[in-house]
Amino acid sequence: MHRLALKMKLHAGKAAEYKRRHDELWDDVKQLLKDSTVSDYSIFLDEETHILFATLKVKDLDKFAQIPSHPVIKRWWEYMADIMETNSDNSPVSMDLKDVFYLA
Repeated sequence: MHRLALKMKLHAGKAAEYKRRHDELWDDVKQLLKDSTVSDYSIFLDEETHILFATLKVKDLDKFAQIPSHPVIKRWWEYMADIMETNSDNSPVSMDLKDVFYLA
């Protein structure tokens, strides 16, 4: 199992909308994540800086790496683009974080 962490950035004033959209996460996005071996996926918000911090576990990194090319994720990214920092393809601007400590 691979533990991953990343950070993204929300536009100021969009925290409630971000939470609402994730509370109503599309079933096909949930299924894609599960099919891509993602589990224990959490996203936290630093309300002071608008930084989103995500942690997740992935069994198969090859399956996980295919997520960005899936049409449902492209639609999700388009849906989220108005409330967070994104790249030109609407994918979230994100930075992988280095694992420096883990206590099981």
